[in-house]
Amino acid sequence: MAKIVAGVFTSHVPAIGAALDNGKTAEPYWQRVFGGYEKSKEWIEKVKPDVCIVVFNDHATAFSVDIVPTFALGCAEEFIPADEGWGPRPVPVVKGHPELAAHIAQSVILDEFDLTVVNKMEVDHGLTVPLSLMFGQPAEWPCKIIPLAVNVVLFPPPTGNRCYNLGKAIRKAVESYPEDLRVAIFGTGGMSHQISGPRAGLINSEFDKAFLDALATDPKKAVGIKHVEYMREAGAEGIEMVMWLVARGALDEEVNEVYRFYTVPASNTAVGHLILENKVA
Repeated sequence: MAKIVAGVFTSHVPAIGAALDNGKTAEPYWQRVFGGYEKSKEWIEKVKPDVCIVVFNDHATAFSVDIVPTFALGCAEEFIPADEGWGPRPVPVVKGHPELAAHIAQSVILDEFDLTVVNKMEVDHGLTVPLSLMFGQPAEWPCKIIPLAVNVVLFPPPTGNRCYNLGKAIRKAVESYPEDLRVAIFGTGGMSHQISGPRAGLINSEFDKAFLDALATDPKKAVGIKHVEYMREAGAEGIEMVMWLVARGALDEEVNEVYRFYTVPASNTAVGHLILENKVA
């Protein structure tokens, strides 16, 4: 059967993608960011997942405010990098795994989670930046990718508890898939940041690091964080951290922490990163 072997948690700052695409990774400002992912690239090369489920949020490219699904699962053969206003990122087309995605959709919907099935979707930096951080700049991505877009843009976003339980339902779905696949699940977005208003540029390292601690050792604590607390402590866009709870819910309650990285700032944003493995991978 298929199995989820690990969770990868990371920020998806758009400026990170721009730095990569424009050859700025060796500049002192960016080198400290990209240096923090070198061990991660070595780790994922050894793990060699067959499929990565990437939980991310769309930034008004695939979905406009006319239609905003709470959870949207990409079930297509491929997903084209989106033009976010300055041209698509020069990264490979994302190849999907429609058979596993359709299986997940059926299982999760019958478990009473109302997923939107998406058979055509462009993917923006929310998905491609984490792939670049973990896999570098290959001619093609080394595994199949299943996108799962979560609404954290239009109020109300899903609760942390709902996201965590969705992760559990995804794990159940994956483990009932008959093909022998190694699956990694990515939780992306955050950490603390606010891009507009009087608190623009807010970074709360204390909150961010406590959240990383909770993910690693006490996920129920992270699950209990309310929307207003994310907004107050981590800024308006800090609500993106609920997406990390989808990935965390898909793992064992007790996990092995493989690696952790945190730095500030990167384009007025905190960059957080965590890799957790199930104890029996």
